[in-house]
Amino acid sequence: MSRTIHEFRTPNRFVAGTVGEPGDRTFFLQVSQDQRLMSVELEKQQVLILADRLGYLLDEVARRFGASVPPETDAVADTAPLTMPIDAEFRVGSMGLGWDAEASSVVVELLAITEQPLDESVILDDTDEGPDTVRIFLNADAAREFSARSMRVISAGRPLCPLCNQPLDPSGHICARSNGYKRDVEFSRSIEFIDPDVLAALGRVVPGVDTAFEVEDDFDDESDESGESDESDDDTRE
Repeated sequence: MSRTIHEFRTPNRFVAGTVGEPGDRTFFLQVSQDQRLMSVELEKQQVLILADRLGYLLDEVARRFGASVPPETDAVADTAPLTMPIDAEFRVGSMGLGWDAEASSVVVELLAITEQPLDESVILDDTDEGPDTVRIFLNADAAREFSARSMRVISAGRPLCPLCNQPLDPSGHICARSNGYKRDVEFSRSIEFIDPDVLAALGRVVPGVDTAFEVEDDFDDESDESGESDESDDDTRE
């Protein structure tokens, strides 16, 4: 297919953002340069992967090539929402990351989703055939800023149930790991009472959380072992 590559070599802004309420959010990446503005739609997991791999790439560039790279940070200077109106150019199917040593820039490439399997040789390449692409050049500071903001955007969604680690809906939640979950119960913030599954989930979306242990998936429910259930719990089920 004939291909269009939208290139932003000196972007004024490159950010992740969402539209909609927690639990029903649509994720976008938006880049602007001078009078040009372009948005693409993608999945939450894709934003997380891109932010994570950007940090890894910067660390590798500093280690292998001795390039000047700022340390990882949680600070975010740009907290403004996405520029409206949002007219997504395409939905992202594949992504690419590279390092332009001559320009001392990270190269982020976002490729449109395709019905056919993608020929990976087109990623970070100027071939005439392939999916439409948005290519952004970021200096190391801008790349760190993008990662930090993206992590905040991701973690701003629905809170997780402390028992089953699934997102809580404002309208209610059926917990698969208990007889019921009462939404107005406050759980202790002490680290001694944090479920390892919850801590592992935090480690995936919040930088700096120590999750240096393996999480076991099996969960022993005492009521299951005994084959009995407490009917008095009926009043707390939702």
